[in-house]
Amino acid sequence: MDFKRLQDFYRGKTVLVTGHTGFKGSWLSWTLLMMGAKVVGVALPARTDKDIFVLTGLQKYVEHHEFDIRNFERLTALVSVVKPDVVFHLAAQPLVRQSYEEPLSTFTTNIIGTTNILEALRLAGGVKAAVIVTTDKVYENHESFYGYRETDQLGGHDPYSGSKAAADIVIDSYRRSFFAPEKYNETHNTLVATARAGNVIGGGDWSPSRLVPDIMRAVLLGDRVVTLRNPKSIRPWEHVLESVSAYLMLGANLGEGKQSIAGNWNFGPSYDSFVSVGDVVEKTLKFIGDGVLAIKEDSSRHETNELVLDVTKARRLLGWQSKWDIDKTLQKTALWYRSVHDDPASALAVTKRQIEEYFGIENIEKKSL
Repeated sequence: MDFKRLQDFYRGKTVLVTGHTGFKGSWLSWTLLMMGAKVVGVALPARTDKDIFVLTGLQKYVEHHEFDIRNFERLTALVSVVKPDVVFHLAAQPLVRQSYEEPLSTFTTNIIGTTNILEALRLAGGVKAAVIVTTDKVYENHESFYGYRETDQLGGHDPYSGSKAAADIVIDSYRRSFFAPEKYNETHNTLVATARAGNVIGGGDWSPSRLVPDIMRAVLLGDRVVTLRNPKSIRPWEHVLESVSAYLMLGANLGEGKQSIAGNWNFGPSYDSFVSVGDVVEKTLKFIGDGVLAIKEDSSRHETNELVLDVTKARRLLGWQSKWDIDKTLQKTALWYRSVHDDPASALAVTKRQIEEYFGIENIEKKSL
């Protein structure tokens, strides 16, 4: 689907985004707004005043609700009142290191929070499409350069991975029990898909213990030294707009009643973007024009060395594929941070310009934006 077709689908629709104050949720919300959708968001507050949600003033453009998705009563009431056409569920505890420090809240947020969303959809009815975002880390990882397929075994070494794998099982159970594609428009009218993406990077993320935010903190705010624990780890790096485009395509296809789209989906970059953490740092420092790399290995926590996704299903059946290679991805990411660091007031303009460039558009509906 090109931007025009996506815009034709989302224009005028009410879309509920959980986790809209987060990094990925903010980029998704802005893209939806630029397509003419009404965006309703529910999330916890943004982590810092430098996050993309804050700097772009997103709260002024969406219907903003601030509470924990583990609050079942408030969540079901909101879904009942808003009556969204499409739901994107991104709210989560998304950090591996934090999951070691706060395992209980990680499990309850990622499992119970997701269950609350699914139950709210079941009780409310009327929602045509739901895209539930999990992670590439739901797979039982065998530490080999093998592309995991949607049918491979789930697992999870750390609490974050385990909680997301468990959430994936809950989603599949709800889909089989209450949202079965073969019973669409008979016993229900909601189609549900799960999206598993790789390491997503881009402007406006300041989460702790994430590579790109750590680079930017060191180069723009610190002593210019970027210290790595495991520089040889290989990840599927992709720009946040790659995953945004995938989620939007999933939502549109589900919303059009395509039963075959309900299910699990991998989204990741081409194989030339599967590069090491060390390579990412060196390329980013080159694009941002500052900083030095230092190595300080730390084996106190388990970290996956290799994690690769097979995206054949998305390419063949959904027609989705990544657009930006690793150099373009890192260049655009560094440009966002550098531009906004030099002029915080430019955050919205830079964000919209990169959305326009990614989707290959020159003129979009401005409306109140």
